[in-house]
Parts: sequence; structure tokens; C-alpha cells
Amino acid sequence: MKTKMKATLSVLFCLLCLLGLSACASNEAPVEGLWSTALFTEDAEFGSGTKTLTVAVEAGETTVHFTVHTDKDTVGDALLEHGMIAGDESDYGLYVKVVNGITADYDVDQSYWAFYIGDEYAMTGVDATAVEEGVNYRLVYTK
Repeated sequence: MKTKMKATLSVLFCLLCLLGLSACASNEAPVEGLWSTALFTEDAEFGSGTKTLTVAVEAGETTVHFTVHTDKDTVGDALLEHGMIAGDESDYGLYVKVVNGITADYDVDQSYWAFYIGDEYAMTGVDATAVEEGVNYRLVYTK
């Protein structure tokens, strides 16, 4: 009886060791901090349409680039179409609070999403900015 018990325990121990080694062998670092709720943590391309826009999402020390193919006329509509942004409608347009699943809430911690067209801070919101080929758009988590 003791021999069977030792053999069973040895097999179980070996299985646990193999499981532990396979978990340690993963090359992906765990996502923490701001990016823990992100929809995408790597560059992605999605959508279909005649217009193409490139959007960089910058939060903390990480940047992810999205290439979006769309038939929508504005950057905001193109990103809303794919669930990449969310926010509150106001008299001034869409106030973006969530980008790529990452929330910035000024009322909680004075963070917000800054919108850039190229390297310039945008003078229009995402919902009032026309999609232009070859222009790089950026949404930057700012605190």
C-alpha cells in the first residue's frame, strides 16, 4: 500500500513541476497598471473601408498603434465604430474618457485623454476631426 501511495505522490509531484515550468516559460510579461484593462496591448489593424487612419494610444511608458480602415468621416466615428473609445456627449462634443479599454477620469485623479493631430495638440475633438489619409493621430493619457 505504501509503495502505491509513494508512486502516486511521485507522479502528482512530477505533474505539478511540469505545470510550474510551463507557466514560467511564458514570454509575455503580465500587464499591470494602466494597461491592465486594455483591449489591445500590441499594434493592431482592423475594420474595412476606403479610408485609413493611424492612431497611437500612449499611456505611461507604453504606446500601441492602430490602423483603422473605415468609411466614417471623423476620427471619433471611426474609433467608436470599433469600440476603441467611449465617453460622454456634451454641448462641446464627445468627451473621451475611455481609450482602448483604459479609463481616464479627471474627476477621480485629474487624468484625461489628450488628442493630437501629428505633434500638435488638436483644436477640435475626435468627433469633429475629419479622417485624413497620411495623418497620424495620437490619444495620450495625461495626468
